[in-house]
Amino acid sequence: MPELRATTLVDAPLRTVAAALLDARLLARSIRGLGVRIGGGPVLYVGAELAGSVGPVNGTLLVTRADTTGVSAELVGGPLPKFVLLTDLLHTGGGTMVVDSVEWSSPGGPFGRLADVIVGRGLALKVLQARARAVSARSRELVVAKVVVGAAIVRDGRLLAQQRGYPADLAGRWELPGGRVEPGEADHAAVVRESEEELGVAVVPGDQIGPDVPLRSDHLLRVFRADLADGEPRALDHRAVRWVGADELDGLDWLPADRVLLPALHDLLTPRE
Repeated sequence: MPELRATTLVDAPLRTVAAALLDARLLARSIRGLGVRIGGGPVLYVGAELAGSVGPVNGTLLVTRADTTGVSAELVGGPLPKFVLLTDLLHTGGGTMVVDSVEWSSPGGPFGRLADVIVGRGLALKVLQARARAVSARSRELVVAKVVVGAAIVRDGRLLAQQRGYPADLAGRWELPGGRVEPGEADHAAVVRESEEELGVAVVPGDQIGPDVPLRSDHLLRVFRADLADGEPRALDHRAVRWVGADELDGLDWLPADRVLLPALHDLLTPRE
């Protein structure tokens, strides 16, 4: 089974590099001009499907991991019996080490030889090199990005979600409470302020959960666990608010950025033995 591995040292914190990897548009831009096309949503999350092609061959990649440890995807629709893309992140004293590896197996016969030519080492290496350059550049952008905070408010084993009422293209979808951090404001202070403005409640923020999530080119989302200190949440700026259990999380129509946090939210709501 052919395998190719490449490493890159990025001068940025691990969480920032992880956020860069979650930018789905990054991959599409980095491989433009190499005979490879790929399309999907704005961010990568577990369960996302990326439709793409290498030359005349089409396929679908399923994202199986997207967090602060890296990203993994495997072929679920296409001509190859196996194709797996793995990106692992390692903290070092000089920055973040990005370890990319590609593994694939080809069917037998003439088509197998053709597939090896199409997904050959030369093309795979070019893709990994282009992706590494793009991750480094995007990480530098995100180091100075503006922060949007989110609040994962938990009570009695249930998470508070709110439903958007506007704009029209987002109406009806669900997200965590939160908003932009003001200049000179600490992340925790922004969580407290936004919870008061959007829900009319006082909260006590705790640790960050999940990865930083890239939004627009100069913004990223950072979500913190929070506990209610006073008040009952009301939909002051949204269509509705709702307490949801772990078994309901996957069924909500989340905004893409919030969907990235679902594995972390499941961990938050699942009692530890």
